[in-house]
Amino acid sequence: MRGESGIAFSMPGGDVSGTARSRPVDLAHLARQTMDDRALEQEVLALFVQQALSVRDKILGADERERVLLAHGLKGSARGIGAFAVAECAAAIETQPDDTRTLKKLGSLIEEVRDFVAAISR
Repeated sequence: MRGESGIAFSMPGGDVSGTARSRPVDLAHLARQTMDDRALEQEVLALFVQQALSVRDKILGADERERVLLAHGLKGSARGIGAFAVAECAAAIETQPDDTRTLKKLGSLIEEVRDFVAAISR
């Protein structure tokens, strides 16, 4: 990922292709979900980051059943805002809640989203 996010920002619709790999949140998807309402986008992203950080902090100490529930809720929210890598990882946790490698990956992906949202919110 060599500077792809900078390129995408300079191109209208830069989010449309390859978004799951190029940046943590598909901004074109988010814009469609929020009907291009920038204030709503910011609010939704802030709420998602809060939820994701909460899940990250709880999921490792949770029992298997609670992990599945946390992952399921996060998956739906992540899909809604276009955080597709987080959604895919959460889906993997739903099917294998004891996979520590995937749990750690989820934490990293959540931090990427948090950092991305902070960067675009300046």
